[in-house]
Amino acid sequence: MHISTLVIVALTFLLAGFVKGVIGLGLPTVSMGLLAVVMAPAQAAALLMVPSFITNVWQAVGPQTKALLLRTWPMSLGTCIGTLGLGLWAGPALLSADNGMRASIGLGVVLALYGLLGLTAYRFSVPSRHEPWLSLVIGVITGVVTAGTGVYMIPSVPYLQAIGLQKDDLVLAMGISFTVSTVALAVVLVADGALQASVAGVSLLALAPALAGMGLGQWVRARVPERTFRICFFAGSLLLGLHLALRPLF
Repeated sequence: MHISTLVIVALTFLLAGFVKGVIGLGLPTVSMGLLAVVMAPAQAAALLMVPSFITNVWQAVGPQTKALLLRTWPMSLGTCIGTLGLGLWAGPALLSADNGMRASIGLGVVLALYGLLGLTAYRFSVPSRHEPWLSLVIGVITGVVTAGTGVYMIPSVPYLQAIGLQKDDLVLAMGISFTVSTVALAVVLVADGALQASVAGVSLLALAPALAGMGLGQWVRARVPERTFRICFFAGSLLLGLHLALRPLF
């Protein structure tokens, strides 16, 4: 990579880690959204692997991890089915097709939808009797979105909120879901040749600014109203998503 690209990568992960430190999520959303402006989505997803995996595993470990694994395993299974099914069995990974143009448009749509849902603060509700089958369906859809865009927030995060998880359990459940998605996406990227040793090395280096950003974000979270920051974050996600989705038209 050119030195200017490395600087952009470092600043992107610093910002993405900062957002995750403040509100507990957003590292892949910010990273994929910004990096997709200067590189193919497949390359951006590959760079995201190490920082995403480490921070997600860290987030997934807690006193209720085992109970949440037992509760959400159908969604994890569905995520693997959707990601691997689309990424491996349907031919070349969508992240690499057409030089990433379709993936960039899809990513823009997902980011815009994610920002819109966040700004409206609309909350769904899922009765517990529907969880066993709906978790699998949500997982498959999340996997398809992951394979096509590199972002795994939709619809997994709204669903985990809809099943009534409290704050701490919600954070753990998101960490579990994100970890599964990261591993499944890594398999697709390796099979597609996008995740090579050289890229993995840069991804490892990206961990440092991501962790630094998380530390700074946690410091800011104690001093800035979270609601204010969330509004800015989701508005930014909406605008960035619209830019990526509409860019091919101009």
